[in-house]
Amino acid sequence: MLTPTEDDPTAEERKRDHIQLAFNSQVKSEELDQRFYYEPLQSPHPQPGSWTPFSFLGHTFKAPLWVSSMTGGTAMARTINQNLARACGEFGMGMGLGSCRSLLYSDDVLADFAVKPLMKDQPLFANLGIAQLEQLIERNELYRINVMLDKLDADGLIIHVNPFQEWLQPEGDRFQQAPLITIEKVLEYLEVPLIVKEVGQGMGPDSLKALLQLPLAAIDFAAAGGTNFAKLELLRDSEAKQLIYGQLAKVGHSATEMVGFVNQLLQELGDKVQCPAVIVSGGVQNFLDGYHLIKKLHFPAIYGQASGFLKHAQGEYEPLRAYIATQIEGLELAQAFLKVR
Repeated sequence: MLTPTEDDPTAEERKRDHIQLAFNSQVKSEELDQRFYYEPLQSPHPQPGSWTPFSFLGHTFKAPLWVSSMTGGTAMARTINQNLARACGEFGMGMGLGSCRSLLYSDDVLADFAVKPLMKDQPLFANLGIAQLEQLIERNELYRINVMLDKLDADGLIIHVNPFQEWLQPEGDRFQQAPLITIEKVLEYLEVPLIVKEVGQGMGPDSLKALLQLPLAAIDFAAAGGTNFAKLELLRDSEAKQLIYGQLAKVGHSATEMVGFVNQLLQELGDKVQCPAVIVSGGVQNFLDGYHLIKKLHFPAIYGQASGFLKHAQGEYEPLRAYIATQIEGLELAQAFLKVR
């Protein structure tokens, strides 16, 4: 028969820690996370892999996670994209590439982007900006998109809509027509899944209303709260321009606000809704943020992160693997014990 010490060999050390740390472990009522009901009686601890696989973008996902579009054409892009693609294959996620503009006319950096073999059956989406698409339409060169998608063995295309970024970028392009018109023309031409996203300031209800009525594969919020590319471009420019346009970077919509917009629009539009899904991104810092937002939506949804993945994807694979495994464990724990208010 085991003695108490043999049965629980760390008991004395643990109890000593409890005494020493007790006064530093108090959570004040105003610090409580008010987004959830905590229900400790209803479930056992989750088993690894307890998040039920589900269909999204025509693929099977093992976790509701999306690698948001980040980088391309830099020295580190190949390492980053390969690590992220490998993680998608291992953990059953999806991935959007950074801007693939350079691949329209050259294969010089193709190896930085061609990561589909690492992803098994998970979805990989290429990425182009509205400005590039507008130019391709004007030149009657939309065929270049299909050529690029074939090179990448990509499952679809992300269109990023970024009027403030282009306006504030020293090298930026100018849109000659409303992005919605360009998106509709691309939809007529391409027979591949399309996702439309912003780049860090989100979208208001009129833009979401228009997109929900198009036959897109998904809308990606890219809401305010994460990396803001309008602000990023300002930081690359002069102090004078920062003073003139600085407030523009503070305009936008949070992911929480956009969830409210979409829920309201779903009621308003009814069977006019053609777009079947949403990727919630922008300011999603951790699994609790992601869990809360996708559970609040009355719509099929996953959540995307960029900087959270990027921090761990720049060197060896193991730090990224450990980060994602912990995030998924957190999602499984939330599913077992938390109900969204």
